[in-house]
Amino acid sequence: MGIFDKLNRPIILKEESDTNAYLNRLRELQDKASGKTKDRIETEIKLASIGEFGENNVAFELKNSGIPMYILRDIHLEIDDLSAQIDFIVVTRKVIFIVECKNLIGNIDIDSEGNFIRNYTLNRIAIKEGIYSPITQNQRHLEVLKQIKKDSKNVFYKMLFDKFFDENYKSVVVLANPKTILNARYAKKEIKDKVIRADQLSRYIKEICGKSNSAAFNDKDMKAIAERFLALHSPNKSDYAKKFEDIKDSMSEDKSETEEIVVCETSYNEDNLIYRLKAFRLHKSKEENIKPYFIFNDKQMMDLISKMPGSNEELQGVCGFGPVKSEKYGDTILKILRGKE
Repeated sequence: MGIFDKLNRPIILKEESDTNAYLNRLRELQDKASGKTKDRIETEIKLASIGEFGENNVAFELKNSGIPMYILRDIHLEIDDLSAQIDFIVVTRKVIFIVECKNLIGNIDIDSEGNFIRNYTLNRIAIKEGIYSPITQNQRHLEVLKQIKKDSKNVFYKMLFDKFFDENYKSVVVLANPKTILNARYAKKEIKDKVIRADQLSRYIKEICGKSNSAAFNDKDMKAIAERFLALHSPNKSDYAKKFEDIKDSMSEDKSETEEIVVCETSYNEDNLIYRLKAFRLHKSKEENIKPYFIFNDKQMMDLISKMPGSNEELQGVCGFGPVKSEKYGDTILKILRGKE
């Protein structure tokens, strides 16, 4: 730290999040919605609130760390066909941390291959499932940052950046749910070192910075780096904005779809099946970072309930389910239809 450096606490350069804005807009729609769309909005509010709660936990830890640093929350970056939605960028005197926040229900195991397995209970049923690796997700964020920096026309700067990128930029996944138990005893060290609980974040930042051989940033440099990231932020291109428009568009179709569901309700206990199928669809779409209707749309869901397939072969007779989709999702869908999931 230079003799003229006076920063001795965290500075929040951007605190508002797209999640909060999304929640406010959803609540405005909630009173106007009905039927399936109203149910969907309620589900979205619940899920988004869980994510917001987790990010708030991480923000609290950062703000109360006492570490001189600049904090940016919910930053969206784009270059060419690449994009990254980063939960937190933390600029310290030694290292720039890219923080991926996960507020997961249940406990997390990381095996020797780096797979993430979530264990939780739903309706008294113990569920064990693999989830998309948040480390892989955050690594993609780093690649976007690397590409943005490489876009500089200064050849020397590019070479210097490539040489010191891994030293200056660190990825960390923070489990924000205080009830989550992390079991990483079989994980490789390079994986284990990148996943921590929220209450370990301040100590983790201090340890990483203490081990870094990078030259320290002064107050001016830290602020300039943080402001450059903020200038690159594109606030109106988040997944939440797309989701909101999708929900808003579906409101006009809600009445006819709801009436169709009510007609068949008594035959197959549809209310329960629809809830479980929608929950599965939403979970997989978030896990794979795709739109829910890519898993199956509402008409395909109703065809599922109407035909009640009992095998993967029969599932392929349902609208929208070919061999690939049946192989990928079939086992779980069949369990849901049998009431075993």
